[in-house]
Amino acid sequence: MKIIGQRELRNDNAVIIRGVESGEEYTVTRRGVPVARLVPITRGSDLRCDRPAKQRPAYARWPRVEAPETSKKVLDDLRGQR
Repeated sequence: MKIIGQRELRNDNAVIIRGVESGEEYTVTRRGVPVARLVPITRGSDLRCDRPAKQRPAYARWPRVEAPETSKKVLDDLRGQR
């Protein structure tokens, strides 16, 4: 397992991620103190990926509200009060 600093992770992100893809493991440190591990995800992993783009949010089912006046009219009225 390689030890890398937070700054190295930020600056060399693409290289490090390619290393993880090829099976390397990293320990990330901040000011010399280990704070995270980067390890490849295995096939038997219990991590799930919920893709929000494929799931409609709950508010999408709410009925649309139509305002009696346009936004332009409301803004013009507000600006006229200055």
